[in-house]
Amino acid sequence: MNKLTHLNKDGQANMVDVSGKDITLRTAEAFAEVSVSDELFYKIRNNELEKGDVLSTAKIAGIQGGKKTSELIPLCHNIFISKIDVRLELNEEKNSVEIYSFAKTNSVTGIEMEALTAAAITALTVYDMCKAVDKSIVIKEVKLISKTGGKSGNYTIDN
Repeated sequence: MNKLTHLNKDGQANMVDVSGKDITLRTAEAFAEVSVSDELFYKIRNNELEKGDVLSTAKIAGIQGGKKTSELIPLCHNIFISKIDVRLELNEEKNSVEIYSFAKTNSVTGIEMEALTAAAITALTVYDMCKAVDKSIVIKEVKLISKTGGKSGNYTIDN
């Protein structure tokens, strides 16, 4: 197992120095799932919530959240983001909103946190848009699906 990179020699929190790393193309994909009741799923699908279009609002919020990652996560680097995309899919079988985010950069450090933040903020926005109808909403499985580029190479989750 690799050592934790955000700790200095004394075990204290430390921002990693990435100045000596090469610029490479890096991508990351993340996933989150929001489970809802039958009634709420119907209202989301049919765009019947008082706050408005849940899926469009959550998508924009996720993109904005991904762009703000270095402001939200204390030791993340502020990097140039080439692309962030968020896709929301309704899963009728599971009464859930499935969220897929994608982020891309040419940088000296990875973009996994931006993809994960985009997925998480999208999920939180779905919750916020729907909480008046049902507070039993569950956000689950925020996870990295894949990443490419950088010194550590490529990664794809084992299903």
